[in-house]
Amino acid sequence: MWRSGLLAATLSLLLSPVALAAPTHRSVYSKAWDTQYDRHFRKYTKRYFGPNIDWHWFKAQGIAESNLRPDAKSSAGARGIMQILPGTYEEIREKNPHFSHIENPRWNIAAAIYYDRMMYKKWQKRLHLTDARLAFTFASYNAGYGNISKAHRAALKSGKRGQTWKDVAPHSPRETRFYVRRIKTLMSR
Repeated sequence: MWRSGLLAATLSLLLSPVALAAPTHRSVYSKAWDTQYDRHFRKYTKRYFGPNIDWHWFKAQGIAESNLRPDAKSSAGARGIMQILPGTYEEIREKNPHFSHIENPRWNIAAAIYYDRMMYKKWQKRLHLTDARLAFTFASYNAGYGNISKAHRAALKSGKRGQTWKDVAPHSPRETRFYVRRIKTLMSR
């Protein structure tokens, strides 16, 4: 009985709609990923980061968060494509009252990219390289700015320059290391 239950659970996980619809090893540029939200990723990347940051970074983040599922909900209460916590979303809405409901894909993406921009600006003061700032931005989105700032200080204390994610990653939460690595992997062609 136990073996058949385990087999059934394993098969249901492997054959789940998310597993079948979203091959996690594929690049963000692959046709395997849904394109219906690309216009939102393009628009809000340009609005909050300007034309020099590739909007695919934020689509990769959406894939890492939810496999681009607008109905995704985490056990912690995060919602939507970008898995934003309702409290964080309300803070963002205070500055952007025109943002509609958290589960609306457009506003979920807009709010996440807006929040990414806030994190990016915080790291801009401490880091010189754009690619490093993006990695620290995504890490901060995942683990919180305070936790990644603490990891940054620990890297500096250990003798690292702290200007690259590679220097700081060993001091960050394991989940966050995998999260940033997943986004970077999705960005590879």
